[in-house]
Order: sequence, then structure tokens, then C-alpha cells
Amino acid sequence: MTFGPWGRGAGRAASALAWACLLAIAPGAHAQDATGTSITLRQVFDSAWQRQPEARGATARRDATDARLEAARSWTPEPAALELSGRSDRLMRNNGRREYVAGVAVPLWLPGERSRTQAVAEAERQAVDSHVLAAQLRLAGQVREAWWTVHRARIEATLAQARLANTQQLAADVARRVNAGDLSRADQHQAEGAAAAARAGLAEAAALQAQALQALRALAGIELPQPLPDTAEAMPAPGTNFFHPLLVELQDRAEVARRSQALASVQRRANPEIALASTRERDVLGEAYGQSLTVGVRIPFGSDSRHRARVAAAGAERIEAESALAVEQQRLQGELAAAQARMDGASQVAEAAAQRAALAEQTRGFIDKAFRLGEADLPTRLRVELEAFEAERLQARARIELAQALSQWRQAMGLLPE
Repeated sequence: MTFGPWGRGAGRAASALAWACLLAIAPGAHAQDATGTSITLRQVFDSAWQRQPEARGATARRDATDARLEAARSWTPEPAALELSGRSDRLMRNNGRREYVAGVAVPLWLPGERSRTQAVAEAERQAVDSHVLAAQLRLAGQVREAWWTVHRARIEATLAQARLANTQQLAADVARRVNAGDLSRADQHQAEGAAAAARAGLAEAAALQAQALQALRALAGIELPQPLPDTAEAMPAPGTNFFHPLLVELQDRAEVARRSQALASVQRRANPEIALASTRERDVLGEAYGQSLTVGVRIPFGSDSRHRARVAAAGAERIEAESALAVEQQRLQGELAAAQARMDGASQVAEAAAQRAALAEQTRGFIDKAFRLGEADLPTRLRVELEAFEAERLQARARIELAQALSQWRQAMGLLPE
């Protein structure tokens, strides 16, 4: 089951613009902590994966399927059984009657059972690998979401800190002009109120940042150096067709069910057995022991109801897996289309936000200079300052959301972090 994610013209047209906008994130690409260490999205994902139950049990599951495949390739469905028995009249007449039997019972494959058992074991072995890859992709979605949530929270906290510094500087300037008689006490209260609001915003942003960082740390299971690099993931290569891990998992599950149903169709009864026994016996004391050889076949009767139950159960599993595959394929196609649209929209938002932030910064410079010269009043200065801060916040958020949109696009395509 393949998708051609670059088949749509919109995705191809937006790729250049999206990549240009993503380059704006590059200054943080090599961010390191005080010790000079850094960590990437891929490293966080690898650390989180090592803690998952699927990762820890994958080797044991592969060993189990390998053992089942080896057993299916053997000459008998079950190991041969050794039978030993003895008979004596010692507790009765004690005439010296003795009989000793040593035999071997060997189960036999039913017609077609061996090849179909091997087919089921091979399908189960492949299903283990596809299940592991699908589990990795599901975890990748959680890690990507937590990773970019941390970056959004960091942007908010950084901008809140910058806003607080600006409002405090403005409040100090207003206080000096109030003392000089240029402004009223009401203006000073407005400036100090803006600084108080900025302090509250910083406290809220810092709390959200700590919460987001703790969620990512709990997922990864390791300490995270600060600040985290905000490098965007690589753009998918144009023209790439691929197998989505979630679809492959369901395909393998359906294949296991189909082969199990085929196996159940030939298992109409328990396995027959062939027995070979050697008997050594005598009737009375002093008589020489006689030797005889016995060959026998044990054929169990079949049960039609039990056979139909096994076939029906395997058929139900096959129907469920095939139905789930069709539903999942449709869902993933919709998710991929939505991710492409989200990517297009995020690139346009990032471009517009960058233009707005540049204009707001120029306007802030003009009004700040006019305010210092007494040509602009305080409400105008506060309004322009708030607008410039909001423009910076939206620009920073747009860059992060564009990088997150790319991660979501790769997630919809079934690609793991790089």
C-alpha cells in the first residue's frame, strides 16, 4: 500500500516557500547548554523508544516467532513420545509371567498442515517487525508534539521576559518625566500597570514552559540540556513513494489472519500418530523370553463443530483486519491531505508574520523617538509597544508552528524523526 505524497501540485508549489521560512529558525540550530552539550529531536525519540514496552519485548517476540518457524519446519508437528510399560504376576500367582514393552509414538502432519503452519509462522515473524515500526511511529507523534510544545512555551517565556524589560524601562522613563513635571501621575500609573501586567505574563509563561519541559523529560526519561535546538526536520524528498508503517502493520495482521484461516481449514482433527513398539515376554518361570514387534496407527475422529469454530474465528480476525486496513488507509489519506494544507497555511502565516514584525519594529522606533521628544503621548507609546510585542510573538510562534507543521507532515507520511 503506497502513497505518492508529492502528487499534488499544492504541496510541490509550497515546498520552496516553506523551506525559505524554515531557514529563519536556523539561529537556534546549534543551541547548547553551559556544558557545551546539545540534543536533537532524534536523540529524544531514541531515548523515549528504549523505555517503551514494545522495544523491550521486541527481541523476545522475534525469538518466539523464530522458534515457531523452526518447529513448523520439523518433520513432526509435536516431538515423538517414548512409551514404556511392564506386566507381572508377582503379586498374584507368581508363576514368573513377565512382559516388557518399549515403544515410540510419532505424531504425523495432516495433509497440507505443515506448509500452512510454516506460512503462518513466517507471517507472524514479519508482523512482529511491522508492529514495532508502527509503535515507533506512534511514539514519534507524541515526541514531536511534546518537543514543539516546549519550543512554543520557550518562545512565549522569552518574549514575556523581553516585554517585561521594555515595560520596566518605559516605567522608569515615565517616572523621570513625572518628576520633571512633563507627565502626570496618571501616566506613571499606566506605565507601572503595564509593567505589572508584563510580570504576570512572564510568571504564567514560565509556568507553562516548566510544565511543557517536564512532560518532554518524562517522555524521554533523560535530562534535557537547555535551550533545546529548534532545527526543523528535513523536507521529504520529492517524488518519494513509501509504505506507511500503520498500513503495513494492518496488512501483516490481515495476512496472518488469512494464513491462520487456511491452516484451520485443514486441521479437521487432531494429528494422527504412528506407533512402533517392541515387546519382550514369557509366560512362566524358566521359559525363554520371546520378542515381538508391534506397529500401530492412531487416527483421532474429527469434530465438525470444533473445526467450524476455528475456521470462523480465523475468518472473523481476517475480516476485522481487512476492514481496519481500509478504514486506516482512508484516514491516513485524509490526514496527509490535512498536513499538506497545514504546511501551506503555516508557510504563508510565517511570511506574513515576518513582514508584520518588521513593520511593527519600525513603527516602535518612530513612536519611541517621538515620545522622547514629547511629540507622542503615553497611550500611543503603550499601544505601539503592545502591538510590536504581539507582532514579535506571532512571528516567533509562526516559525515554530511552521517547523511543527513540517513534523506533522512527516508524521502523516509515516516518517520517523531524523
